[in-house]
Amino acid sequence: MRLHRLEVAAFGPYAGREVVDFDALGADGLFLLHGDTGAGKTTLLDAIAFALFGTVPGARGEVKRLRCDLAEPDQVTEVVLELTVQGQRMRIARNPEYQRPKRRGEGMTLQQAKAVLSWVGTVPAGHVAEGITRIDEVARTVERLIGMTHEQFFQVVLLPQGEFARFLRANTAEREELLERLFGTERFACVENWFANLRAERGRELSARQQSLREWVARFAQVAQDEAPEEGQAEWVDAVLAESAERVAKAQEREAIARAAAKTAEIVWQEDRSTAERIRRVRTAYTRLSAIAEQAGQRAEWAEEVEAAHRAAGVVAEADLLERRLDQLAEAESTEALRVQEVPDAADGSAAELRARAGGLREEAGGLAELVAESEQQQRDLARREQLNAVAEKAGKQAEDFAAELASAPEKVSALRTEAAAAAEAVAKLDGARTRVDELAALVRDADEMPRAEQAVTRARGVVSEAVDGHQNARQHRLDLRERRLEGMAAELAAGLLDGENCPVCGATEHPSPATHTGGLVDPEDERRAEVAEQQAHVRREKAKAALQEAENRLEVLVGRLGEHTAETLRAGLGEARRVVGALSEAAGRKPALDTRLRDLERKIERLTDQRGVAERQAVEAAAEVRGSTERLAERERRLEAARGEFADVGAKRRHLLGFATRLDALAEARLAVVGARERRDEQAKLVKEALRAKGFTNLDEMRAASRPEEQITKLENSLADAKVMDRAAREELAQPELFGISPEDEIDIAASEELARDTRGEAEQAFAALRAAKTRHTDLTGLAERMTSFMAELVPVEKRYHELKALAEVVNGRGQNARKMSLRSYVLAARLEEVAVAATARLRTMSQGRYSFVHSDAAGARGTRGGLGLDVLDDYSGTVRPAKTLSGGESFLASLSLALGLADVVAAETGGALLDTLFIDEGFGTLDAETLDIVMNILDELRAGGRVVGLVSHVEELRQRIPTRLRVRKARAGSSIEIHAA
Repeated sequence: MRLHRLEVAAFGPYAGREVVDFDALGADGLFLLHGDTGAGKTTLLDAIAFALFGTVPGARGEVKRLRCDLAEPDQVTEVVLELTVQGQRMRIARNPEYQRPKRRGEGMTLQQAKAVLSWVGTVPAGHVAEGITRIDEVARTVERLIGMTHEQFFQVVLLPQGEFARFLRANTAEREELLERLFGTERFACVENWFANLRAERGRELSARQQSLREWVARFAQVAQDEAPEEGQAEWVDAVLAESAERVAKAQEREAIARAAAKTAEIVWQEDRSTAERIRRVRTAYTRLSAIAEQAGQRAEWAEEVEAAHRAAGVVAEADLLERRLDQLAEAESTEALRVQEVPDAADGSAAELRARAGGLREEAGGLAELVAESEQQQRDLARREQLNAVAEKAGKQAEDFAAELASAPEKVSALRTEAAAAAEAVAKLDGARTRVDELAALVRDADEMPRAEQAVTRARGVVSEAVDGHQNARQHRLDLRERRLEGMAAELAAGLLDGENCPVCGATEHPSPATHTGGLVDPEDERRAEVAEQQAHVRREKAKAALQEAENRLEVLVGRLGEHTAETLRAGLGEARRVVGALSEAAGRKPALDTRLRDLERKIERLTDQRGVAERQAVEAAAEVRGSTERLAERERRLEAARGEFADVGAKRRHLLGFATRLDALAEARLAVVGARERRDEQAKLVKEALRAKGFTNLDEMRAASRPEEQITKLENSLADAKVMDRAAREELAQPELFGISPEDEIDIAASEELARDTRGEAEQAFAALRAAKTRHTDLTGLAERMTSFMAELVPVEKRYHELKALAEVVNGRGQNARKMSLRSYVLAARLEEVAVAATARLRTMSQGRYSFVHSDAAGARGTRGGLGLDVLDDYSGTVRPAKTLSGGESFLASLSLALGLADVVAAETGGALLDTLFIDEGFGTLDAETLDIVMNILDELRAGGRVVGLVSHVEELRQRIPTRLRVRKARAGSSIEIHAA
């Protein structure tokens, strides 16, 4: 992977667009990136990472604040990187997500993140010429081509400050986390998890089987009514089954004896019951015969009563019919009297005369039927004429009202149109008025800020004056110390001369006249503190100047914005503008309502016009119809008046004729009914007299006295029949062969034999229940024992497999028989760390002039903690292995740099990614002495000799003299800028 070109715009401290040409910087293979603190050196490395992966390394990536605060509102925040990976040249452009001012109105809006990957030159197979625009797809493509994730890239390409020094001092867990990200050992972690999950699954299966076995043992113990032992459960089961079988045999023997005794007692009890039943039958028969003999006289009376009742029954029906004939005659005569009262003028007429008169009346009523219909139509037509008169009057009134309302409508329409036009004009002017308010409000804020800006400039000038004085004093103090030290340098050297040792100046071993200094020597530490104080004063001076420049720039901007305006005039104009906006807003707010009212009024005018026309037509039509119906009504009224006579109308007269004819017919029917009822009465009286004589009765009273209800006759006959049946049955019962020799006075004790049978039967039932319970219990125990035996046999191989799997899983996860306490993942990482240690040692020995080398340790940690990731250093001077934490600052930098370079080589080889042709090293050179710096530079020369481009990020002044190709970052109030100095 080689970088060609980087562009940043409104990114970090860079307010404008800055371009870095890596081809020019990398022509010599080594370049220096330097500049003031906070100028934006590391931001360029962040920009490279952001272009590739959409994120920046370290804690800076957590803030997600990438846009420059000094950028213009319209300046787009963008990073463009052009690079070559695996022979494919590509251009990546990214825009982060950030807040920008709205183009219209106040406030901020969110600018969405974007990413575009395009190909420079030949398009690779499987890709389109237009490139890739999806953010996630760009990230996947970059990771696939480079062969690293962003975490790996940050570690092996961008070597940030302190990262590898922290790796040297990290514990096992921290190193494991970093190495796992770099080498991607997730698959080995998956293997560990697979073993752990499989062990848990098999453990749950074993626990379930053990629980099932415990449940079966508990059920067996419950049925056996015994407590299960912890051990020897198989022998315990056999003993319980043998005991159960013995109980079944005893229960069978006891049940057989009890069943035989119960059978014998039952036979004796049944014989006693049979004898007692025969005695009861004899006693019952004698009792019935005695009762029948006592009732002989009463039964004779019942027989005579039944015979008389049967004779009377033949006459009762005819006598009842005669009474009904008499009732019918009385009812007919009563009806005739009522009908005579309804038509008194026809009381003497016969039925035929009455019918003839009724027919004549009906003929007269039939002639009036047609006139009845005309009378009803006359009433409807009169009501219709009244209704039409009302309609005509109402329609005329409505037409007048509509005409009056239409007369005032044009004036209302004109007024509403004038108001709507004024509201539309207000809407058109409102946006401009609001814009004017925003402009004046911004100017008022600037005017309010002007005094503060002037005070800030005054304060900044005072701070600059103090800082300049302080810096000059510190510089003068340092120069004084330097001059005094130079004056006493000979005496300082002479103080370290010893007889017999070479002079560091002339090399002589004799020192006849060493120099002396009477003014007192200057301590080098005092000079160093003076230099530090001068540097701090210089930093304060530069900060004060920057603050002054910023305050002056702000004041200049405010002055340019305000021009000739003052705060008072601006506030007055702002108030007037706001009043104008209020008035325009109020007028514009009325526009929708006015438009709606105008539309409603126009529709109302159209509706009133239509309604007036309808009302006028209704009035004319109703008046015409009234005039046409008046003559017809008068002609019809003359005919009806002649026909009704003295009645209210023709219908009333017709109803009177029909009613009178109906009453005449009713009187005729009543007279015919009386004649018929008399004839039927006389005939029935004759039949009753003949029936009484035939049945032997002299009159109806005698027949009524002998008559009985049918239910009473049936009851008497049944009593007589029952007495005969009982007598015959009792005599037949005594004649039965099994009752010979049985006397009613015989006695037998059946209670004793019954009690004995009941007792023996209860004992037999108890014995049978005990036998059945013993058999059921034995069957249950046998079934449970079979299931338990089966579960025990199946559990043995499951337990064996689980213990084997558990031991293997513990070894894989660094526990159990794993003596090093290393998990599979730790073991793999330990092997990778060992490769890193070997690769880093080659450079560390060179940088430390053969003194230090890395030593990898896979021993377990203290108190049984995990091991395998120990990394110490071997000190060749003492021959001892010492922790990396004991290295000094410069030694830690050499170790960290060696480790970083070795790790870069191993990770690149491990991931199979692209060759890393560009490498950046961020800071740390200030801790090296001159000789060690030479060694480090030689190592870097080896890297660029291999074709790599190495960029150093450092403040060290000596590196500016050693490295001719430099990229300088300048800091300014308007934003940082970039300068390239080529060799």
